[in-house]
Amino acid sequence: MPAQQDNAAQIAYWNDRAAVTWTAFQERLDTLFEPLTAYALTAAAPAAGDHIVDIGCGCGATVLALAERAGPAGRVSGFDISEPMAARARERIEAAGLTNATVTVSDASVHAFPPGSADLLFSRFGVMFFADPVAAFANLHGAMRSGGRLLCAAWRPLADNSWFKVPMDAARALLSPQPPTDPSAPGPFAFADADRTHRIFQDAGWRNVTLTRQDVPMRFAAAGQIEQATEFAMRVGMLAGALAEEGPEVRARVQDAVATALQAHDTPAGIVLTGSVWLIAAQA
Repeated sequence: MPAQQDNAAQIAYWNDRAAVTWTAFQERLDTLFEPLTAYALTAAAPAAGDHIVDIGCGCGATVLALAERAGPAGRVSGFDISEPMAARARERIEAAGLTNATVTVSDASVHAFPPGSADLLFSRFGVMFFADPVAAFANLHGAMRSGGRLLCAAWRPLADNSWFKVPMDAARALLSPQPPTDPSAPGPFAFADADRTHRIFQDAGWRNVTLTRQDVPMRFAAAGQIEQATEFAMRVGMLAGALAEEGPEVRARVQDAVATALQAHDTPAGIVLTGSVWLIAAQA
């Protein structure tokens, strides 16, 4: 068995308020991420009959999409550390009548995968939270057959992700001082640095590692729906964490500031900001 990683803080976070938010907003998040999900699935090229491991599968959108592509002869094994989100994923699998997909609550960094059993390792925003990413991806490498493929989508730097940055910048002056962050610490931007990310996968035993930039529009809400977009921005992403300990007066002022900032992004196509990711590809 691999040595235990210290992922306790992430496990606690994704089983508490984050789980409540992400399950409540599941449909809106699926829609928001749909363009990025499509690019990741195209790059991953899941094939009929593949055994696919989906890391950080959350509420199950990617499990459902992968299971459809793997077909009856294939199987998808989803893993997540969040019990509430995994429960939602299982509900969706059952509702879809899928028999080739399962979801397990487990820390993938130390999970005892059957050796050499997977054709494709996939993740959409689920791999940036490991305490020791090299050890985690070495463990995941052991699950792959020789020549197996990896495709992970992870956020590029904050400066290129206006869907994170615009609400946070609007609120920053109104918030309590934020502690400095370690750019390599577990979190959404842990893989933003291309050179560091490349080294992580190489050091974990993966070959032919490539990072491809992909930018897409992120539609927060329909045109004119500033109130809905503002609520979403305050519940999901960096700003949600920064607001966690703030009182109602600060939250009200932040709400006004974020609404004003989002008005600049209100277009006939909707309230649209930019998402920028790395599509990380490699072979076992």
